[in-house]
Amino acid sequence: MKIAVLVSGGVDSSVALRLLKDQGHELTAFYLKIWLEDETSFLGTCPWEDDLAYVRAVCEQAGVPLEVVSLQKEYWEQVVSYTIAEVKAGRTPNPDVLCNQRIKFGMFYEKIDDSFDKVASGHYAQVVEEDGVFTLLRAPDPIKDQTYFLSFLSQKQLSRALFPIGHLRKEQVRELAQQYNLPNQARKDSQGICFLGKIKFSDFIAHYLGEKQGDLVEYETGKIVGKHKGFWYHTIGQRQGLGLAGGPWYVAHKDSARNIVYISRDYYAEDKIRDRFTVEDCRWLTRAPEKKQIQVKLRHGAVLYDCLFKSLPNNQAEIVLSERDQGIAPGQFAVFYDGEVCLGAGVISQCPAAGHGAKG
Repeated sequence: MKIAVLVSGGVDSSVALRLLKDQGHELTAFYLKIWLEDETSFLGTCPWEDDLAYVRAVCEQAGVPLEVVSLQKEYWEQVVSYTIAEVKAGRTPNPDVLCNQRIKFGMFYEKIDDSFDKVASGHYAQVVEEDGVFTLLRAPDPIKDQTYFLSFLSQKQLSRALFPIGHLRKEQVRELAQQYNLPNQARKDSQGICFLGKIKFSDFIAHYLGEKQGDLVEYETGKIVGKHKGFWYHTIGQRQGLGLAGGPWYVAHKDSARNIVYISRDYYAEDKIRDRFTVEDCRWLTRAPEKKQIQVKLRHGAVLYDCLFKSLPNNQAEIVLSERDQGIAPGQFAVFYDGEVCLGAGVISQCPAAGHGAKG
């Protein structure tokens, strides 16, 4: 096949490239230029120069041509602006889900010609096809599995996606990197949101939203116990960074309209409702769940909850978890599974406040 390979400078995409090369495919590597070069550049250093140096070395070693594609404008409009708007609204966004849907397997498809049969990446996920229907499966490595980030793809996008390392565990990928003697074989995995580089998320938010002092209010009593610099710096379930004695304190609720952050020392008390929520904008990779008992992830990682799923009109659903979660927050993606199959996702729209205290 003729394959466009998305390369980032990391070990995963580099091993994916070499595996496809060994299989005899016709490859072109693409590095997506999405880093921020505006006035936020002073906040920190984006490692794109290091990334691109590694990408060039890997491609040269493999004898694969490399193209650099600029998607900065599209990335700002489709991902970064969404992130800022969601945070300003008091919600908890996940830019990487939108990056895959709108950029890597979205805008990039439009940048390359139709002669490419597939677009490959170093994601830990698997795609199987049966009778023209494409199904997204979890990777065998539960910690590295990245189906969470791919859950908003459409059938059309999934039909063209290829994940060469999706059947492997991370340690196997590292072993292959050594066998190939890749220039980046010892490079650590990148962490954090892709467009920020080494910029702290709090510094990024401060640049665009600034500070707005508000009250820290004890949830159970309604007593003002401190001040904060803006509700957008806090997330539900947060424990660090509140700067108060007598804790531990947890963020239990946010009132964005009044710029109030409600906190509690009894976050794990039985009266705190943390096992149910409503999702909106549900999108299914094949079809909506046909049974009520499925599984759900609320964030990337190995934690997978059993849940009761109740479909509602207008692509909404009610979810009840089998156990309580520390940080259910509006704006998060809830990604649904039936065993190994990723069914799709929705965006958390409503969740009960942490309890029935003095908030109001």
